[in-house]
Amino acid sequence: MKKKLLAALLASLTLASPALLDFLKKWEGGADGMVAFADTLANGLPTTCYGLTKYVTDEPIIVGEYWPKEKCDRVYEKAIQEVQIDLLSCIEFAPPQTVFDGLSSLAWNVGYAKACNSQSAKYARQGEYKKACDLLATTFSGKPNWSYASGQFIQGLYNRRQDNRDNLCLAGQYQ
Repeated sequence: MKKKLLAALLASLTLASPALLDFLKKWEGGADGMVAFADTLANGLPTTCYGLTKYVTDEPIIVGEYWPKEKCDRVYEKAIQEVQIDLLSCIEFAPPQTVFDGLSSLAWNVGYAKACNSQSAKYARQGEYKKACDLLATTFSGKPNWSYASGQFIQGLYNRRQDNRDNLCLAGQYQ
């Protein structure tokens, strides 16, 4: 993406917004520091503070290693901003902040490329923000969306997707 366009998009959005950071901390854990663990939902992927993995940071994550709060916060803020910049480069538009935060939460979990190519991003590009947000939790047929790991429905993932839709992406708008 051209630097001017990215700069214009960034000027209209807040990277690592307080709402997004709080949302991810709520669902990922690690606000007081954390021991890195092998995430069973991600086939044993080493994970720590706020959902940090090798897919969002270059910082080595070693199962069993303790990360103090200061390290969690430092690596997390940098990583979320990088994911959001990658997401913006991919979607090439600046949606309302709440929608951007909702798409960013999805990108944090599934990667910016999948988030960018999602139906949610497609409808957001068209300005259909309620549909974009709804698709973060359910398909048009009402089936849970983004709520499966290794082909199995995970109620906790569905709860998170509903929370993303209702309290981050929609955030009182587009009802």
